[in-house]
Order: sequence, then C-alpha cells, then structure tokens
Amino acid sequence: MPWPFRKPPPLNHQLEKMRADWDLRARENARHFIATTQEQWTDEEFFSSGELAVKQLILSDMANICQDRQPSGMRVLEIGCGVGRITRALAQTFGEIYAVDVSGEMIEQARTALAAFPNAHLYRNNGTDLSVVPDIPFDFAFSVIVFQHIPSQSIVENYIREVHRLLRPGGLFKFQVNGIAHCGRLGRILPARLRRATPANTWLGAPVSEEEALRMAERSGFECRYRLGAGTQDFWLWFFKPE
Repeated sequence: MPWPFRKPPPLNHQLEKMRADWDLRARENARHFIATTQEQWTDEEFFSSGELAVKQLILSDMANICQDRQPSGMRVLEIGCGVGRITRALAQTFGEIYAVDVSGEMIEQARTALAAFPNAHLYRNNGTDLSVVPDIPFDFAFSVIVFQHIPSQSIVENYIREVHRLLRPGGLFKFQVNGIAHCGRLGRILPARLRRATPANTWLGAPVSEEEALRMAERSGFECRYRLGAGTQDFWLWFFKPE
C-alpha cells in the first residue's frame, strides 16, 4: 500500500534513521547537504551565506523578533544548526544562542566553527524534543531548511510544542516548512528512487499545508499571526506565544 496510507515506521526507527542519515551526510560533505547550491564551499563563502540568510530572514524582521528588546540581551533558540552556518551569524547579533541538531557529526563540526563564540551553546538532541536544552526562557526561536527534511508531521509538531514550552510569553517562533508534496529542488541531488516523500525518507520530509499549519499552531498553544509562501517549498510561519 503506498504511503501515506501505509502505516509509518515506529517513531524510534524514524529518529534513528534521521540521526544515521545526517551523520553520514556530515561525513560525506556537510556543507553541501546544508546549502546545496554549491558542491564545495570555502569557509568565507559558507559562513557569508549564513550571514546573508540572517540579514534577509532575521535582521529585516527585528520588530517582530525583538519587540523593543535589545538583541544583545536576548536568548535565542535554533533548531537544526548543522555545522553552524546560521548559528555563527546569530551569535554576532544576539546575546546567547542555544542550538540543537540530531547529528553528532554536525555538532562536532559546529563546535570547531563556533570556537570563537562563547555565547553559542551546542547540543546534540534526540530529533524530536528539546530536553537537552536548559529549561530557561527564550526570547526567540528560529529554524530554516530543517523541518523540510523531517519525515513526519508529528515530529515537527512535537518540536513546536517544545518551543512553546521554552519560549517566554509573547515570544516568536519563526520557522520554515515545505509546503508542497513534490520534491522541487530538494530532490535534485538524490537518485530518482529517493525523489519521493515517504516516512523513511530523511531528505524529502513531510509537507505541511496551510490548514495543517494552522491546526498545529492551535494544538500547540500558539497564535499563527503571519504566514508566507503556503503551497511552496519556502512556507514561512510566524508563531507567537500568547502573553
């Protein structure tokens, strides 16, 4: 029976496959699997691309993100930090960065990249929750090019609930999901047999429709105040935790 009608594998199997697959990608060519526009990246090119992403996605949206707070005094949570491409840019703007990734291989490379940033704290998590992160209030949470790879909407929604648990009242969780069922540019570097979203595919994750996103927000206790790009690969959501 074809997916999505076939029963998905148990959660622990999905999480283990996510970890193993991303460890393998990190060993093969971490930077390419994080930013697929180039096969090989120099340090300067790679981390400059992270600075550009932060400029476009965060610095242009500081009214929603900071809400009259000074960035230097804010504590930020990043989900899916990889080798620290975005994390380094965040650490140059905000007071403290706490970042997680399911891949221990990615985290080790990120530690090297962020050695000069003592305000950046890195954790390998289990791929579904944020229990490894200190139970402290965060002012802002962010995730990009991460949830589009997760093979299960239930895992994405659990992350959303976990962010709600850690975010201060009024805080924003800004994140991107894949809003289309077909692979788009995500599938270009994969063999044809893998260019299909399935519960076991940790590259082409589960898509999220506009209606599903709104239901996730409601079930998790968030207010979805803005959304942009529904039905596209770059579907952005602004989830605010009510005061």
